[in-house]
Amino acid sequence: MKLGILVIQVLGIHVFLFLGAAVKKVVPLPIPASMFGLCLLFLALYFHIIKLEWVEKGANWLMAELLLFFIPSAVGIVNYDEIISVQGAEIVGLIGISTIIVVGMTALIAEMITRMKGSGQQ
Repeated sequence: MKLGILVIQVLGIHVFLFLGAAVKKVVPLPIPASMFGLCLLFLALYFHIIKLEWVEKGANWLMAELLLFFIPSAVGIVNYDEIISVQGAEIVGLIGISTIIVVGMTALIAEMITRMKGSGQQ
């Protein structure tokens, strides 16, 4: 039963991915379809069109398995000697800097949300 619920919730999240792909075909912005889908999912949750419980377990499972999606690309990098070159060092540096920025912004936003919930605002 739990597996069925998990599968249905992951499929529900994929519906928003497909809706994002449809929006991408209509809106000529250089934004990935998955980002459009994520925004649509956020808006649906924010305006209570769908309930969090309808996608929460599926989203948690996808987040827990997220690392598996990066392993093939990380292993593939080992095949390229250019990573050790100057250009490779620049790429690795940019990846490191952008990762630090993303982690920092995530921490700031999480802290702001925690403060808002602590003071009773939402």
